[in-house]
Amino acid sequence: MKEFMMLFRTEKADNTAPTPEEMQATMKIWQDWIGGIAAQGKFVGTNALGTQGKTVHADGVVTDGPYAELKEIVGGYIIVKADTLEEAVQLSEGCPILSIDGGKVEVRDVMVFDQ
Repeated sequence: MKEFMMLFRTEKADNTAPTPEEMQATMKIWQDWIGGIAAQGKFVGTNALGTQGKTVHADGVVTDGPYAELKEIVGGYIIVKADTLEEAVQLSEGCPILSIDGGKVEVRDVMVFDQ
């Protein structure tokens, strides 16, 4: 089996903070979806990405925030195991990000380099 990364993308949203109850409900939906992948033995790892960051440019300039010029943000990722890209895409079905306006899942194969 190969490893594939799913990147979770959304369009920039307003900065209204969810209530603790909304946040808990959202986390449950994500945990259930990831748990379904884990139950198939295809889960490798996941993390959410924070909002702080810097962007380092080729000319050495460092700018604040990874989202300064973007209309989209990458909010997190999951790494899964699958035999084919098509199977990895099927695993993305039901991803909670897809229920959000502008939500997308980018599925990419993970390249392995021989040492």
